[in-house]
Amino acid sequence: MSAPHRGNRRPPSRRHRPALDGARLTAFDVLDGVSSRDAYANLLLPQLLRERAADLAERDAAFATQLAYGTLRATGTLDAVLATLVSRPLAELDPRVLDLLRLGTHQLLDLRVPAHAAVDTTVALTRAIVGTGASGLVNAVLRKVAAGGDRAAWVDRLGGDGDQRLALATDHPRWIVEAWRDALGDEAEVEPALLADDAAPEVHLVARRVPREQLVEESGGQPGPWSPYAVRLGGGDPARVRSVREGRAAVQDEGSQLAALLLARAPLEGPDVAWLDVCAGPGGKVGLLAAVRPEGVRLTAADRAPHRAELVRQALRDEDDVEVLVADGREPPWAPGSFDRVLLDAPCTGLGALRRRPEVRWRRTPDDVAPLVELQTALLDGALASVRPGGVVAYVTCSPHTAETVAVADAAAGRDDVEVLPVAPLFPEVPGLAHGAYGQLWPHRHGTDAMFMALLRRTR
Repeated sequence: MSAPHRGNRRPPSRRHRPALDGARLTAFDVLDGVSSRDAYANLLLPQLLRERAADLAERDAAFATQLAYGTLRATGTLDAVLATLVSRPLAELDPRVLDLLRLGTHQLLDLRVPAHAAVDTTVALTRAIVGTGASGLVNAVLRKVAAGGDRAAWVDRLGGDGDQRLALATDHPRWIVEAWRDALGDEAEVEPALLADDAAPEVHLVARRVPREQLVEESGGQPGPWSPYAVRLGGGDPARVRSVREGRAAVQDEGSQLAALLLARAPLEGPDVAWLDVCAGPGGKVGLLAAVRPEGVRLTAADRAPHRAELVRQALRDEDDVEVLVADGREPPWAPGSFDRVLLDAPCTGLGALRRRPEVRWRRTPDDVAPLVELQTALLDGALASVRPGGVVAYVTCSPHTAETVAVADAAAGRDDVEVLPVAPLFPEVPGLAHGAYGQLWPHRHGTDAMFMALLRRTR
């Protein structure tokens, strides 16, 4: 399935329209921000909900969230349907009209919204936001969508081969379907893995400076099954939890916690006094490393982007003995072999966290992979240069794409001064983790983001 149509840049949308349906208006404003400003929905939506808390009941806020995230997640499939019903290319539509059509079509195909309600409310939004002329087009198209049946009927009508139908049914670009098959190596797991990307994720907390039992009691959550520091919430705003507000706990996916713990648990030869997180921003993993390091370990956090280094400083505001640097791991300012343990959480496509960032699946393209692999390879070379002989490097990415994971780690392991240490034995409590000598987490197996983990030791 091709990427959705972005359309032309739009004029600013009018705000403060209290007479309109508040939940649907909020959902549209999220789509508008993503389309017109490249905003991230997981940042924009909470901001809008806070600003409109007085006007949106809890049920309305939940519906706005479901509607915004669901529409963004399904954008490619929705566009495939709409392209058969609109007489000109979707890219030629007013971008606001296209977002409104997507909003209405998602309600008709994927939510239990009566057709008349989905059509009438979307037409009313269109009339207020764009104008009467556009509302006629939206009315006509959405009535055709409704007449065509549910999602399954539309997938049948759109046709295509097996991968194309799977892409439409699970709201993924075709290239990601193919990448998941390659990474999983088991056809039976492909569809469950893709569907797990479409499920709303739980909020995970990390107990950094508070006993996990206390965090469970404060939050009303449950202990995470894999990380001894994880708490999984059934719902609600994590900011309501006192330890989160006070910085003794934080929001962090349990898979990311395991990636940090990989470095701390790795077997080491020789001294263990200096640790480095080479791409530390925004500070989640290094925050956990600061909490679990043995007494006397010197911890350094680096990031090449000044604003991300500042986020690390904020995350570590209670850890005044952690050194935070603005530094590029490809050309490190520290001497070679300065560290005993190095964590490289490399920049990647982010395909392992699609359930948390629904628009990313349509922003990324196959062309993004090769430049990132080049960057990952250079950063891993720098990380291996930064660790002393006998020390270890943990290479992790929030992507299961084999080009960003196994291929990068294998290339480093091919050096005559590097050996691979198996990941799975360090996490005997986590089933289905082993990916050869490496580790791969999956939402459908573990309820975490799809984190990849490799452990490499400098031998000389």
